Amino acid sequence: MNHPTTAATLRVPDAELYYEVRGQGPLLVLVGAPMDARSFAPLADLFAADHTVLTTDPRGINRSPVDDPDRDSTPEMRADDLARLITQVDAGPAVVFGSSGGAVTVLALAQAHPELVHTVIAHEPPLDELVDDREELRVKTDDMIATYLAGDTVGAWKKFMAIANMPIPEEMIEQMFGGEHEPQDVADERYQFEHMLGPSVWWRPDFAVLGSVASRIVVGIGEDSGDQLCERTSIALAEGLGLKPTMFPGGHIGFAEDPAAFAPRLRAVLDE
Repeated sequence: MNHPTTAATLRVPDAELYYEVRGQGPLLVLVGAPMDARSFAPLADLFAADHTVLTTDPRGINRSPVDDPDRDSTPEMRADDLARLITQVDAGPAVVFGSSGGAVTVLALAQAHPELVHTVIAHEPPLDELVDDREELRVKTDDMIATYLAGDTVGAWKKFMAIANMPIPEEMIEQMFGGEHEPQDVADERYQFEHMLGPSVWWRPDFAVLGSVASRIVVGIGEDSGDQLCERTSIALAEGLGLKPTMFPGGHIGFAEDPAAFAPRLRAVLDE
């Protein structure tokens, strides 16, 4: 069922953050990058019966405009944003679930503000610097970003899927990313390629700091992710933390593709 949702904005350094709160109970934060609050709404509704659920558009995306659109969005900046949102909602310490670039954000949050989170679930963070072929990935990522900025959107997405080892047919990529799109979607896509993607995939967690915090850290991997890059980076993260990865239903965005299947597993992880 859908639960009443309160939408608001919070002024933070260099940005105006859009966020939504639904439900009552312990605080659960669901965050992505570049995915915004809309992608997490179905999962949020499933938890709102017994949780206060916070979702947000990350800085520079959709309803969270930034003062300087030419400035990069780093994991540290997004972690500071989350810290301010958790403090604003005043229902913490929180369980924080982050997926993809959002998983990088929540790791940065655990490093900088462990007092605000008691459990951090990093679901498939694209931490390219943790794998052996990091230098090759950096060259390919630079080329992909340059391809996008040169105006070849479809070509950039084809390179993105190749780097991520996501076997999507080229004609499907052309259908998804070619042609006309809403201006806001185009702006978000450009911000992702130009200012969010690089700082996220090139970020390195501080294993010593993460290993010393009181927060519980969970590294999540989709059961259907196969040999995708984010499975490899997640395994490397778990090994660095001395943890065993936790499996979740679906693939890289299983929480959005089938939230009804994802929610029971997330609840079980929270109850462990």
